[in-house]
Amino acid sequence: MRSNVLKKAPTWGLILLFFICFQLAAAERPGSAAIATAHPLATAAGHHLLRAGGNAFDAAVGVSAVLAVVEPYSSGIGGGGFWLLHRASDGFETMLDGRERAPLAADRDLYLDQAGKVIPNLSIDGALAAGIPGEPAALAHLARYYGRLSLADSLGPAIRLAREGFKVDSHYRRMAGWRLAVLRAHPASAEQFLQQGEVPVEGTLIKQPDLAETLERIALHGADGFYKGETAQRLVDGVRAAGGIWSLDDLASYRVVERQPIVGRYRGLKITSAAPPSSGGIALVTMLNILQGFDLQSQDEPLRTHLLVEAMRRAYRDRADYLGDPDYVDIPVDALTHPWYAAGMAHDIQLHRASPSVGNIPPAPEGQDTTHFSILDKEGNRVAATLSINYPFGSGFVVPGTGVLLNDEMDDFSASPGVPNVYGLVGGEANAIAGGKRMLSSMTPTFVEDDRRVAILGTPGGSRIITMVLLGILEMADGKGPDSWVERPRFHHQYLPDMIQFEPDAFSDSLKQQLTAMGHNLKPLDRQYGNMHGILWDKREGKVEAASDPRGLGLAQVVKTSSQNRE
Repeated sequence: MRSNVLKKAPTWGLILLFFICFQLAAAERPGSAAIATAHPLATAAGHHLLRAGGNAFDAAVGVSAVLAVVEPYSSGIGGGGFWLLHRASDGFETMLDGRERAPLAADRDLYLDQAGKVIPNLSIDGALAAGIPGEPAALAHLARYYGRLSLADSLGPAIRLAREGFKVDSHYRRMAGWRLAVLRAHPASAEQFLQQGEVPVEGTLIKQPDLAETLERIALHGADGFYKGETAQRLVDGVRAAGGIWSLDDLASYRVVERQPIVGRYRGLKITSAAPPSSGGIALVTMLNILQGFDLQSQDEPLRTHLLVEAMRRAYRDRADYLGDPDYVDIPVDALTHPWYAAGMAHDIQLHRASPSVGNIPPAPEGQDTTHFSILDKEGNRVAATLSINYPFGSGFVVPGTGVLLNDEMDDFSASPGVPNVYGLVGGEANAIAGGKRMLSSMTPTFVEDDRRVAILGTPGGSRIITMVLLGILEMADGKGPDSWVERPRFHHQYLPDMIQFEPDAFSDSLKQQLTAMGHNLKPLDRQYGNMHGILWDKREGKVEAASDPRGLGLAQVVKTSSQNRE
């Protein structure tokens, strides 16, 4: 009897070993898919593509394209962005740089008058404000090299919505009202986005048949469907007729660039974020490195807030001095992200006294442009993507016959060193205009992880994007979930103007008094800002959570892959 048991023992051992291995493998797969975007139609499109057999990268193509249709005030195929990717099968990570480029004919004096002064609004409104779009090329690249579905399949939901229409909501009306004058100034824009020259009433169906045809050409021919052939010719003819300087060579020579993300550490967390020409990753790691030198958890709220502001101040100062397109300028990435460099800046912080910023710039308008989404599929593939056309409704110029609303990202260059852009950001020579150059960005799609947790997050918000992501990461570091990241009251400092901008009710009266006593200048804002979307996967508990910012109209949805029922 004993011998029979001994003979069977190896079999049971193998079964046990197999079970353990299976459990370990399962722990590295979420078992649920999560998508958080700024619009319910985009979230629905992403889950539709996952159910159709696609992965997170296919879903990212579909979500990007749908947002381009239903959020014309935030992003579009006439704009660009950054797609941060993690491939679960081998841990490979990359950032797709689909940032716009300056037309080859552009030069550093493009927006200056004969006296060398910046001409107001020239880099914001109209065809001359538009960089060469990167989003169509990025979506084709994403589908070809990382997705499972065809580009045509992934673009299908966006094409349908462009042709059949989507309903105007309150946010659309607010953004269209803000940019009403420039939309009225261009007939194709007014026809596409207004109703008899006025902001459409809620519930109005916005149909974009020209945009649907352009998307169909991309679906059929890939990037060539936009950057060459009929669409390219229409784009160049329309831009030049409206005073722009695009050429067919500008479009044909555009390329997506895969860049190594910026990586840092904070309190046991690995931070993976956007690389230049985004300033987001470097500034974020710089701030976290500075804060690593302080025990924030033991500080009272005034001192903790003071330390955060001083870290923000120093990171944004470096942003202005060093950052630009890495293909055109040498950026000391290793030095700027090194803990020793941050330790030197931390040593310079006085614990109870604000550091003065040199210079004075008036506060900029609030940023309500740009969009972000976060995706996690059942295999653990993930995407954090932040996309933009810069100002709400971009340049306000739709190229006739294409349905393509162009960006005004040229304003993100330094039109003149020391002169702020529309968001109050000051730049230097590193971000001066040059033909073919990518402009500096604040977009900060980010992954945060340790042995137990994986987070995917990001937000729109102009110059305030980086500090919003910082505050979200600090919430995660304190053990809080995505609801806390997206709901947290926000404040911001960007070196110049030398002031702490903060949301209504973010600071108590007592906190305001104590910060003022430290020498900080306070600028209360009239309303909230940002629209963060985050996902958290807790590997130990086998749980996936997602949250969309209550400040926006988005939808975060977690779906169990076995039943496709929402959790």
